[in-house]
Amino acid sequence: MFRDYPRLAALFRMHAGWYALGAAVALTLIGVEAIRTVEPYWASRQTVWFVVSLMVSSLCLLPRPRSVGLASFALLGASVLLLLILVIPGIPETIAPKINNARSWIDLQVIKFQPSELAKVAFVLAIAWYLRYRRSYRTMRGLSVPFLIMLAPVGLILKQPDLGTAMIFIPALLVVLVAAGARLKHISALLLVGVLAAGAVVAAIYVAPNLADQVLSDRQQDRFRSLISVFRGDDRYAHSIGFQQDKSRELIGAGGIRGYGAARSARLIRLHGLPFAYHDMIFAVIVNRWGLIGGLLVMGLYLVIVLCFAAIAGRSRDPFIRLAVIGFGGVLFSQAALNIGVSIGLLPVTGVTLPFVSYGGSSLVVTFMMIALSINFASYAPATPARPSFEFAQAGS
Repeated sequence: MFRDYPRLAALFRMHAGWYALGAAVALTLIGVEAIRTVEPYWASRQTVWFVVSLMVSSLCLLPRPRSVGLASFALLGASVLLLLILVIPGIPETIAPKINNARSWIDLQVIKFQPSELAKVAFVLAIAWYLRYRRSYRTMRGLSVPFLIMLAPVGLILKQPDLGTAMIFIPALLVVLVAAGARLKHISALLLVGVLAAGAVVAAIYVAPNLADQVLSDRQQDRFRSLISVFRGDDRYAHSIGFQQDKSRELIGAGGIRGYGAARSARLIRLHGLPFAYHDMIFAVIVNRWGLIGGLLVMGLYLVIVLCFAAIAGRSRDPFIRLAVIGFGGVLFSQAALNIGVSIGLLPVTGVTLPFVSYGGSSLVVTFMMIALSINFASYAPATPARPSFEFAQAGS
């Protein structure tokens, strides 16, 4: 059938990208059922978004990787402009409504679009295109350019404020730099600086509140206080700022090995009054309904997607493809880990969605775009690059 169409034959040949799509579809269907447990209306809406996501993402199967790379900085620029609209003083609520104390959406009347979701894909593509043949990142000074590229979208997202989404950009950049061959001692030094800076900010919440106010909003500081109090065995915030996370932990623990099933779980979650159960706390719903087995299944499906992305990158000799796909894996893995970490009480509440699972049109469309681009890139995987790409450093270099 595809004998005269080698491009289509390569695209529809079974490869790791299609297996990643299968895992993504499975996660979405689990998400729809989990949402239906607590909010049947939003489950119906998510089903519609699922269909829309498949239709929109199918367009990502068409362009050649080079065309995607050439357009990446224009796409990143458009994302930054959309993010800029959200922080312009005096912008009307009809255009940029404030939801959950954050101005993160542009109201298009028909839908509410979240530019930060598009910015994640655009950033990965842009940074992969920038790094594909460079060696400057082998020096500490050369690493400054990728971080400066990251600064524009991250700074605007923090201004919304949306700390959780902004945090996703950092591991995405780091895994791309490691895949590109950056020196591990430089990456380790940057990680150490980041950890020390984060520790200093958390310490400032208690010893220098005025300084902490320059970095975190009052709401974000409260979330850190609540989490730290739990680690110290103090439940003073369990019925106030720590209520959402406290109920999430209770529902996860109650799920046991096999869970309560749909009807009993719906009643239990309603009784506990878990806020945003269909959004950032959807993992608690999954474990309560399907138990530890359901939770492990979800985590296993994310692992399948990441391994598929690694397989696509591993068999490609095109540096842009390798870095872009690794970056997509970094985004999805870190976002899933952050959401699950919040649900089980290891991290402060951030409002980050669970990819493919939580309710959200923008998030679902963009994550399926990553899958579709990976399928597209995988069909070009054996291609030889125009000139030698980066190489990992030899021992002692």
